[in-house]
Amino acid sequence: MRSSDAVHKPLIRISGLRKIYWEGDQNHTVLDGITEEFYGGEFVCLHGKSGSGKSSLLNLIAGIDAPSDGDILIQTPDDEIALNRLTERERTLFRRDHIGFVFQFFNLIPTLTVVENVSLPLNLMGKRDAHKSAASLLDAVGLGERTNTYPDKLSGGEQQRVAIARALVHNPRFLLADEPTGNLDAETGESVLSLLLRLTRAAGKTLVMATHATEIAERADRVFHIDGGKLNLQKG
Repeated sequence: MRSSDAVHKPLIRISGLRKIYWEGDQNHTVLDGITEEFYGGEFVCLHGKSGSGKSSLLNLIAGIDAPSDGDILIQTPDDEIALNRLTERERTLFRRDHIGFVFQFFNLIPTLTVVENVSLPLNLMGKRDAHKSAASLLDAVGLGERTNTYPDKLSGGEQQRVAIARALVHNPRFLLADEPTGNLDAETGESVLSLLLRLTRAAGKTLVMATHATEIAERADRVFHIDGGKLNLQKG
């Protein structure tokens, strides 16, 4: 369940959020005036069919994409940042410093070893002891003996664990995950989900996950269903 301060301290505030994509000479409204808050220490699921806007919402919160209208406010230790008012480069730097993202297709760099993939965010930030921090987190996800292995030598579940370690290595306040078990079998997917929850809840982080799997949504503190561009609370 959510931490005791979750009710009082939203980490993400979304207000009047809209996203419109142009397809030829026609527009397609994916998200239509969403207003919501996500709190510290909770596990939130975004539920809905393929194409409903789950990934679009995550990409907006992460600053990968910019909204057509509305505000995305992210609480940092020092200030509340209006992500939608930042330039593309500023959003990239903000994401690097504050946000962890786990992708369905892992997005590991094939020419880098496991430990190099995980330490990359710290290297980009100019942090010392990046290799040591990455190796320690790989131990935590059960891959301490695979540090010098290349991604193509790992199973799907192992690659996803590397991706989780990479998303957490810079100690972000919250983690976004886009169908992180979608390419895994049921048993491996359950293992990956349990790992995600253990690493985020123990540290009081917020996990926002897009999924179509009802069995994952059952374990969330709150579940939102996206349909017709609207975000509707189903549980919590």
